[in-house]
Amino acid sequence: MSIGVIGLGYVGLPLAVAFAEAGETVVAVDSNLSKIDAVNAGESYVEDVSSERLQAVLPRVHATSQYGPLARADAVIVCVPTPLTPNREPELGPVVGAVQALAQVIQRGQLVVLESTTYPGTTRERIVPLLEESGLRIGEDIFVAFSPERVDPGRTDFTLRTTPKIVGGLTDSCLASAVDLYSKVCEEIVPVSTPEAAEMAKLLENIFRSVNIALVNEMGLLCERMGIDIWEVVDAASTKPYGFMRFEPSPGMGGHCLPVDPFYLTWRAREFEMATEFIELAGKINQQMPYHCVERVELALNEVRKPVNGSHVLILGVAYKGGTGDVRESPALRIIAELQKRGATVTYQDPYVPKLSKLGLEHSDEIDDPDAVVLVTAHPGIDYESLAEQTEVFVDFRGVVRSLKPRTHISHTPTKEL
Repeated sequence: MSIGVIGLGYVGLPLAVAFAEAGETVVAVDSNLSKIDAVNAGESYVEDVSSERLQAVLPRVHATSQYGPLARADAVIVCVPTPLTPNREPELGPVVGAVQALAQVIQRGQLVVLESTTYPGTTRERIVPLLEESGLRIGEDIFVAFSPERVDPGRTDFTLRTTPKIVGGLTDSCLASAVDLYSKVCEEIVPVSTPEAAEMAKLLENIFRSVNIALVNEMGLLCERMGIDIWEVVDAASTKPYGFMRFEPSPGMGGHCLPVDPFYLTWRAREFEMATEFIELAGKINQQMPYHCVERVELALNEVRKPVNGSHVLILGVAYKGGTGDVRESPALRIIAELQKRGATVTYQDPYVPKLSKLGLEHSDEIDDPDAVVLVTAHPGIDYESLAEQTEVFVDFRGVVRSLKPRTHISHTPTKEL
């Protein structure tokens, strides 16, 4: 069987390698020439795929910028980015462009699956018409389905193979074809009745997390005002064996999905004359958290009679979550930019992120006597308590050193203890 994969990012490359490891021939298409060269050389740039794994399957994986070879594939999976416009509306340009190019070479009998996260109705209303321009009929000549990616970068307990795969087809024959495809690389397939159900399921997963993160962040803000330790509250509530799921305060939301996906649904909801106020409020709260964090840094410096303007602030961790080097939508980036606007000299330490080109910064192993150290993202294997004990002002937004609680160590702790 021959598999085509369009898009060689954090979703596409692991898919290509997984199908190749299952014995299939893979044609991987991307517009980024550096990615194409890296894949063909066996050099992985995705942390969930080692270069050794990629090199082991190179005879069965060929990367190219040309769509022509996809005409020989039995199935083509589209997993290109679905970002937001500056107005925070869906930007489907990459998806539409990829499918338009695919429609020029598509052949009878092929299966096309969209994995890119999007709003309900995209597959049926945007993808199908483009493919039908080929003159082939959906469900008879070609087959179309939606199957949302569920990648959690850096995670090892749930992988592509062990995470249940949701699949929704345009017709019964489309669904059967997609189930057969993913059964080669996934242990459990979860079929749903329509692509819309699969599209909405993906959004629900991420909006669930977004709303609960916003809830605990707002609780954290209130606890600060009331002099209550939010971490103690979360620890206590988490002892309930049912009806409660633990979420922790954070400096904001980052990653490839959570900061973006809710806006796809809120935009779509407006077409149905409905305002998703609950979801939008959660997004607003999470977007404001980095700015609140900057204010907390200012207060911490004020405690030792230092202004933020002219102070040296060291940021610990700039990835959006611990254990990865992924900085997409990381709240650390906004915290750094805002501190720089207020006149601070900012440096950072993150062993997973060697440089932040847009901010003109590079990882440094030297602490260099900063005025304040700010823990934004906690990576495994780092002794943050020792760092805090050596620092006059240590601002902890992850609750890692809250057991120390000296006067000069500021965190999501009660205002009364500052």
